[in-house]
Amino acid sequence: MTRLDTGVAPPAATSRRPAHTARVPLPLLLPALLGLVFLILPVIGLLARVPWATLPQRLTSSEVLEALRLSVLTATLATLGCLVLGVPLAWMLSRVTFPGRRFVRALITVPLVLPPVVGGIALLLALGRRGLVGQWLDTNFGFTLPFTTAGVVVAESFVALPFLVISVEGALRGADARYEEAAATLGASRWTTFTHVTLPLVGPGIAAGAVLCWARALGEFGATITFAGNFPGITQTMPLAVYQTMESGDLEGAVVLSLILLVVSVTVLAALRDRWLTAP
Repeated sequence: MTRLDTGVAPPAATSRRPAHTARVPLPLLLPALLGLVFLILPVIGLLARVPWATLPQRLTSSEVLEALRLSVLTATLATLGCLVLGVPLAWMLSRVTFPGRRFVRALITVPLVLPPVVGGIALLLALGRRGLVGQWLDTNFGFTLPFTTAGVVVAESFVALPFLVISVEGALRGADARYEEAAATLGASRWTTFTHVTLPLVGPGIAAGAVLCWARALGEFGATITFAGNFPGITQTMPLAVYQTMESGDLEGAVVLSLILLVVSVTVLAALRDRWLTAP
């Protein structure tokens, strides 16, 4: 059987060479490489000074374990609190139209750009013993937040909440609203639609936001030391322990503590790889 001639020319072969493999202009390549070195060099410097011979002994010291335990505990509690407050707030910003919504969104992002020490002072003025709300809590209930473990959780929640809200709001805006509309058409209430349709749709976004929130809470320093102080076993988290160890002149101890936080940061990036680092 002979091949029929349809009179239509076959499509021309197209080049499959990716655009990003094109030759990079030298004026762009050099600053890019310098930027990469600028970011990697401090990490290499930290790893080069790790006292590997005494690392196991230092990692199992009571001070390190106590600071690590407190850091994980407070960061986890702060993340849980941010989930309770942040997910409904993100839903409101993405699904409800109300006057001043842009202003509210701007207020939520303030802790992202506010110096952490300033955030700690603001927390003291609001929740301290003589603060706007803290004075009422102290007078009526004898309850104080500053310089307590609960104060650490509050400080970490204050700086970490925007990360969760922004992540979840972005996931809600990217979700297909037709599923929610279909559930409402079938008679589902707003709460049922939220719990059975919306939350499963944006589950990955909530998980990514929670991981970012936890990592930010774990690394919080300025607001914590200003609002909660630096008391071993009570408010001394890992970043505060790094600061105190460095101030005491124990560089190797500070390096070990910093290494733990570095490992946590890398783990967080690996956990978020599929969502944030999808580019080849």
